[in-house]
Amino acid sequence: MREAGVAWVSPRRKGFTRRDPKATLAPDLVNRDFTAPAPNRLWVTDLTMISTGEGPLWLSAIRDAFSRRVVAWETSARADADLVLTTLEYALASREVEPGQLVHHADHGCQYTSIKLTTRLMRAGVEASMGSVGDSYDSALAENLWMLIKTEGLRDRTFTTRAEANLALFEYIDGFYNSRRIQERLSFLSPIEYEVKYYADQATAEPANLNTRQPLLTS
Repeated sequence: MREAGVAWVSPRRKGFTRRDPKATLAPDLVNRDFTAPAPNRLWVTDLTMISTGEGPLWLSAIRDAFSRRVVAWETSARADADLVLTTLEYALASREVEPGQLVHHADHGCQYTSIKLTTRLMRAGVEASMGSVGDSYDSALAENLWMLIKTEGLRDRTFTTRAEANLALFEYIDGFYNSRRIQERLSFLSPIEYEVKYYADQATAEPANLNTRQPLLTS
């Protein structure tokens, strides 16, 4: 790396999770297994902060465990329940979610144990799951996303306004990460390409299955 003039970059880490001691917690349905057999089976979500000249900009994102795609993201000057609820609404509106098939995994942050969010998850038929507080392994998929965004998209950049930071996030998440950033575990495809291939393979397999069905016996 030294000979090639390449230097290792690590993300700056800060802890922001605040737990409501009175909240009812969901069980951990993931147990650090961030894999899924198909899209919209496991979503992982979290919050992170981006500094700007106008003050903090909070980023909320939901990532699909199957394709690693960021299915929805939103920002706000406040890290509140409305921010995470808005992110969830965008995700539900843009994806085909079957009731009873999807797990929504978060940490114990008060935003994720709020009545607003838990009620919406229940209405949508989505199972809530929660890892522990202060354990990056329980939210590894979300932590990995923050590392990518902050090292590849935002590192060494100074934002005078929240609008500037928002634009940088849009350029990285929508303009590069989802559509063009290849990943080894996705067979060197981008998240969107990986999902497109999955649905194409499913469509090809269905006619083949129909052709192999045995004819009905008639008397």
